[in-house]
Amino acid sequence: LAQGRTTCPARQAPHPLRCRCCKMAKVGAKKGGRKSQEPVTRDYTIHLHKLLHKIQFKKRAPRAIREIRKFAAKAMTTKDVRIDTKLN
Repeated sequence: LAQGRTTCPARQAPHPLRCRCCKMAKVGAKKGGRKSQEPVTRDYTIHLHKLLHKIQFKKRAPRAIREIRKFAAKAMTTKDVRIDTKLN
């Protein structure tokens, strides 16, 4: 084949590098990749009284945050749990 020319799989003939049929084949090949992950937001009610029973008052807030993280990781099956700082 001459310089800069390849064979087109659709036509089996030499063609320039920018052939419409080859561009379409490349676009179709890229769609088989991984899906992009979107952030997920869900609302749950967590019974913290049950989880913080017999925990001293000084340690309750940090323990509550840990329990929320643990619950969210289990519910959403991920280790990446982010809790908003505005959580009261």
